[in-house]
Amino acid sequence: MTFGSLETFIMQLTFDVPDDLAVKIRLVQDRLPHILNLGLREFEAENLTGFHGVMDVLEFLAGLPTPQEILALHPSSALRKEIGRLLEKNRATGLTPAEEERWRQIQYLEHLVRKAKIRAAQQLNIP
Repeated sequence: MTFGSLETFIMQLTFDVPDDLAVKIRLVQDRLPHILNLGLREFEAENLTGFHGVMDVLEFLAGLPTPQEILALHPSSALRKEIGRLLEKNRATGLTPAEEERWRQIQYLEHLVRKAKIRAAQQLNIP
């Protein structure tokens, strides 16, 4: 596998599953790569609990805040420091795989907050 290229990488997997799951898999085997991709996204979303700020933001949004409260939402100072550290390390020496995963989580959190803020601004008729 070559990172940073358009080279295609195919992996063959062999694993044991219970009979009832095997029956279900056989019915959708032609769509299995797509199903695995969706499942991995869901799995990654569930595992964001270790990410500073994600659960706080999700709980905040689940509380149905007002548009004004959403627009006032900003990253904590600890999160801003972590972002700065990751950006600097990426420029200087590059990130480890764990740090790259952390960066993807930060990007995902930012995406969620931006979407919420866009919706809040629309509700307030802010261009």
